[in-house]
Amino acid sequence: MRAEQRHRPVLPKLVANSKEEEPVAEAKPYEVPKRLVWEAYKRVKANRGAAGVDGQTLADFEKDLESNLYKVWNRMSSGSYFPPPVRLVEIPKGGGGMRPLGIPTVGDRIAQTVVKMVLEPLVEPHFHEDSYGYRPGRSAHDALGTARQRCWRADWVIDLDIKGFFDNLDHDLVLKAVAHHTDNPWVRLYIDRWLRAAMEMQDGTRIERTRGTPQGGVISPLLANLFMHYAFDAWMARIFPRVRFERYADDAVVHCVSEARAGYVLEAIRKRLADCGLELHPDKTKIVYCKDDDRPGEYEHISFNFLGYTFQPRRARNRHGEFFVSFLPAMSTKAAKVVRKTIREWRMASTRNNQSLEDLAKLANPVVWGWTNYYGRFYRSKCILVLRHLDRALVAWACRKFRRFRRRERAATHWLGCVARRDPNLFAHWQLGVLPAAGAGGAG
Repeated sequence: MRAEQRHRPVLPKLVANSKEEEPVAEAKPYEVPKRLVWEAYKRVKANRGAAGVDGQTLADFEKDLESNLYKVWNRMSSGSYFPPPVRLVEIPKGGGGMRPLGIPTVGDRIAQTVVKMVLEPLVEPHFHEDSYGYRPGRSAHDALGTARQRCWRADWVIDLDIKGFFDNLDHDLVLKAVAHHTDNPWVRLYIDRWLRAAMEMQDGTRIERTRGTPQGGVISPLLANLFMHYAFDAWMARIFPRVRFERYADDAVVHCVSEARAGYVLEAIRKRLADCGLELHPDKTKIVYCKDDDRPGEYEHISFNFLGYTFQPRRARNRHGEFFVSFLPAMSTKAAKVVRKTIREWRMASTRNNQSLEDLAKLANPVVWGWTNYYGRFYRSKCILVLRHLDRALVAWACRKFRRFRRRERAATHWLGCVARRDPNLFAHWQLGVLPAAGAGGAG
């Protein structure tokens, strides 16, 4: 309630249509609605995020919220808004290496959200039905579910991997695509400025950009989708109308009925993307055979990764209870390594033996719920198998915390199993029925 009272005075200044403000509004070359700036701020606040190059956090921005929001609106509507450099942050990739992220300032995130709120309704209706990334009402699970069904129908898949996608977007092509959907001068002006905004390295040096759009920007996913709509989606629909695909940002799989057809389509895609300034990764792009009981044979590639899942031949059970081999997605090996690494980093046994089991549950549950909600959607048994690692960490914690379990891992396992059956809602993965064994051979 106090937060609402503190922010309420902002609305009159941003939204009011008083006579005193009318002459100022008329003098502005661009009509940027004040209400839009306020709505953009609320979205940025909900998404939180780190500070940009100016070091200003969202809490700092809100200390003088009315003035700061007015500055964003005033500069955007006057044409004098120039985005500050984005702060470079590198995060580890799942397969090794580092992924560069560009973090805009709080004010810049609000300005980008304003433009996104204007542009997105104009382009969204034109996007392809098989484009899933960063779109309202669509999710990675939707793309995975569609890919699973199509892998059952078509024998071959092209696993596409674009090399340095966000770093290599052609600015002129992006601006051409934007201009195709809007003649709004300030939307086009600020998108051009964001594309060319400098990147500030960790040592303070600044790099001017002539290509690409920084991952981490609010407007970047929409611009990337718009680029790929014309570079890939619409082109595929025009040149190969009977070839189905699923695309999530720069990650895509294409389904083909034969190996020869897959090879032909792949070469056409390679040339098309090269014409648009993009390159397929020579090692990660491959043609995959969707092998199962009805599709035998030996081929070089019989698995591929898509959105944190690995598609490959797996044992399944039909409605009659009989086992067979099907081509199915399950939690990938890379994702499983990240989960196990995260659990190890909690260091339950070595640094948390002064805490209670309830304390450990508060630490783990928010993260575990995220894992189970995402990786437990398809072939849940693989996700459950990986989460057993958490139970082993809890057993190690018990062995360090309780003297009666020293060098008695089996007894600690039995004790943890009894706790799980007594309180199955304590840990998130226990609520899925993933309970540690409570066999004989230990003290309760």
